[in-house]
Amino acid sequence: MAKPERKECSFTKARLDETQQVEYLAGYLEAERDSRDASRRAQLLRRCGLPAPKTFDGYDWSAVSWPDGLGREDLLSLSFLERREDLALMGDVGTGKTHMASALCQLACDRRPGARFFTASSLVMRLRRARDEGRLDREAAQIGRAALLVIDELGFPPLDADGARLVFQVFADAYERQSVVITTNLEFSRWGSVFGDDQMAAAVIDRIVHHGRLVQFKGESYRVRHALM
Repeated sequence: MAKPERKECSFTKARLDETQQVEYLAGYLEAERDSRDASRRAQLLRRCGLPAPKTFDGYDWSAVSWPDGLGREDLLSLSFLERREDLALMGDVGTGKTHMASALCQLACDRRPGARFFTASSLVMRLRRARDEGRLDREAAQIGRAALLVIDELGFPPLDADGARLVFQVFADAYERQSVVITTNLEFSRWGSVFGDDQMAAAVIDRIVHHGRLVQFKGESYRVRHALM
């Protein structure tokens, strides 16, 4: 009777070894996947160009006035990216517009649709440099690959004629292909002074409002409330 018992023990040990190998392989593959995901997110964040990392943890929503059909949960789900909708974050200085736009970029990179962040002035400088170096089309194509494009501080300062044309082309290229989020403290009626041309401003606004929503911000500046001075 001893021999069958040894065979059974050997069989059980083999099964245990096989199970351990499968578990090890599964753990290795899962760790490899997590490592690649983390590397991909880090790459997207570097490419995004955020001036500082921002999240919605502790974000003060009290200054935000939501339009019909869009609320906090819709924003955090990034569902507007799937529909290629635009957002105009408009209102008082220091009320959380740039923070919201930056945190949306962070979310888009974490969830891997990808995002790019520019101030209006840095976007103009980047496009001018690319044009001067003969690679404007390639630069525009790279900007167009991200699901989310943020243009911060539109109207501060106003654009010159050349810069206005470059930014207009970005809006035209993004139309119905990307979601564009703009932050500005200027209502639409004053965008003519931003672009230096009422017709160009009207063309930009026309594209934004077609598939876009206006999120308004009102209140005292966060920086003023917490100033040391």
